[in-house]
Amino acid sequence: MIARRDTRRFISAAAVGAVLLSTPASAQQGGAAAAGTGSQPAAAPTNIQTALANDVGTLSDKFVGLAMVMAGKYEWRPGPGVRSVGDVFNLIVMENKMLAGLLTGTGAPGGGGMGGGRDKQITEPTELQEALRSSYAALKETLSRLSTADLNGTVNMFGRDTTKQGAALMLIFDQHEHLGQSIAYARSNNVVPPWSK
Repeated sequence: MIARRDTRRFISAAAVGAVLLSTPASAQQGGAAAAGTGSQPAAAPTNIQTALANDVGTLSDKFVGLAMVMAGKYEWRPGPGVRSVGDVFNLIVMENKMLAGLLTGTGAPGGGGMGGGRDKQITEPTELQEALRSSYAALKETLSRLSTADLNGTVNMFGRDTTKQGAALMLIFDQHEHLGQSIAYARSNNVVPPWSK
């Protein structure tokens, strides 16, 4: 059961996400800098591109760290028909490539757990860790180079029209859910996430 405090945090995060999804990037520029009060400068990034790129960097550190400590357990899954540890990591690599392709207009590869099955699963730990690291580095660079006009551009994702900003938020929010899933997988195997030590 989810505690009431946790539910409020989830609802607050979902509300912020909904506002960002519905607010054009042009209206968000500089908004974070204005959030500071008094003589204290705002600690938040100055635009949505920087915020997204920073979040992708954090996701990278955590997923790569989990991939390292879970090496040897990539086949583990909590039950039949549920993604394994390795399946989740491969899905993240595919999502990063897909999002980078959508944002740059170069197209998105299929497969990797999203239903297409065209991407070969990576099972070797060092190779999978590098795939996570490099896919996040490419996505972070792509996000940081986007202009406000780019973010407001329309893309089609999963058969639905959205903005590039909306696509980025949707997949990054999804990856936070998979991060929680991966932490639960680690804890179920008595593995402590590296940042918790």
